Amino acid sequence: QVQLVASGGGLVQAGGSLRLSCAASGRTFSSYVMGWFRQAPGKEREFVAAISRAGINTYYADSVKGRFAISRDNAKSAVYLQMNNLKPEDTGVYYCSASAAPWVQTSANQYNYWGQGTQVTVSS
Repeated sequence: QVQLVASGGGLVQAGGSLRLSCAASGRTFSSYVMGWFRQAPGKEREFVAAISRAGINTYYADSVKGRFAISRDNAKSAVYLQMNNLKPEDTGVYYCSASAAPWVQTSANQYNYWGQGTQVTVSS
């Protein structure tokens, strides 16, 4: 069992930056692929970014590539999402998630554990 707690969301103007954090507890953090997803009002949850267990491989949705960066610190059992040049369409609830799969996953149904979400609102 893995418990995930996301934080760092807030209200920011377009062009601004936020850094999301996700603290994990429970079973060995380094054995999980970690991902970030988001859900805007009235829309389905969508993939944002993922990072491999050792932090070597990363993968991003095309909509955030070049603006967002995912990282992890296995010693601290934490994963981060640095978001730069934010746009109003980035608004939504951001969820961190953990997958027991051996490689990076982009599908939500491949993730076993989910955090509670943190709200990100980008004003124009």
